[in-house]
Amino acid sequence: MSRWAWAEVSASAIEHNVRTIAELVGPSQLWVTVKAEGYGHGSLLAARAAQAAGAQGLCVALVQEGVALREAGISGPILVLSEQPAAALPAAVHHRLSTAIYSATQLADLEACGAVEHPVHLKIDTGMRRVGVAEVDAVPLAGLIAASPAVSLAGVFTHLAVADEPGNPFTDHQLDRFEAVVAALVAAGHRPPLVHAANSAGALAHPRARYDMVRPGIGVYGISSGPGVDDLFSALRPAMSLHARVSHVKRVAAGERISYGLRHTFENETTVATLPIGYADGVPRRLYTAGGTVLIGGKRRPIVGVVTMDQIMVDCGNGGNGGDPVQRGDEAVLIGTQGSHTITAADWATALDTVAYEIVCGISARIERRPFGRRP
Repeated sequence: MSRWAWAEVSASAIEHNVRTIAELVGPSQLWVTVKAEGYGHGSLLAARAAQAAGAQGLCVALVQEGVALREAGISGPILVLSEQPAAALPAAVHHRLSTAIYSATQLADLEACGAVEHPVHLKIDTGMRRVGVAEVDAVPLAGLIAASPAVSLAGVFTHLAVADEPGNPFTDHQLDRFEAVVAALVAAGHRPPLVHAANSAGALAHPRARYDMVRPGIGVYGISSGPGVDDLFSALRPAMSLHARVSHVKRVAAGERISYGLRHTFENETTVATLPIGYADGVPRRLYTAGGTVLIGGKRRPIVGVVTMDQIMVDCGNGGNGGDPVQRGDEAVLIGTQGSHTITAADWATALDTVAYEIVCGISARIERRPFGRRP
């Protein structure tokens, strides 16, 4: 059953972005991050597109995400980027999902579930202060890993906190600390096969951070990591657009109010179109107060009234008098291009004082992801 609200996802755009990034960072390996349903684009589609474009590996956040890819037929290296509950580790071992490690507890959990030479990547906290082993504890933990038949050291990595701010010296500070830890590991006899640090912004803005591999996420989907690096993402193509069809059209009089709380009052008689998409689908409730617009008939139309759970209303102007008619079934674009106008996830993020990651990841599972160009 089709719904008049959907997202279109372009596998060819993802492939283009992977090839573009790979060409820039070579000879470093490219492991594409497909966590969080491929940043809202669909993890399986993203994984297949990434592999088709030559990615050497994939990264996920949860064992469950890696298992779903394996069960869908995805082979090749998959890295789970953070430590996982003990109950999830047997599945990681069974499906040969490389796992992050930064504590002796995780090592003990892997030993307890019967792992044998399971590949692990040692994560170092170099200043992000989220997860990772402290620098001073890295060599001792690497020693425990080397002594355990349950695991084998497949990599050492860290995560950059401000890579999207090219002028911020903290990135070089983190890399200095990271390289010192890697040197100490090598001196102690623990040479890692793979050393990695770079997310999308790290890969594009900081050549020093590319090491043996990079693990881009948001850039793979054609979205910039932030305004400070927008120019470096200009060759990448957005892979997803968000659409709906007009489900209802009505005339409203000057002075009438609309939606919950009746917060919007119409100054003039106008035509209002309703779209069957709302905050349960990932359109933030406050997009109205932030000045959000949609594209209908190749023109920008302001959202009027509070975004509701399943629907939004759009002011289409005085077209009811024959100047610019809008009809039930007309296509609306919430994110994407129509005519000469484009609305991006970054536009929403700027208006809402957030990041584009949150916008695309927030498009809910109620919105079907369809191959690019297939409209209901």
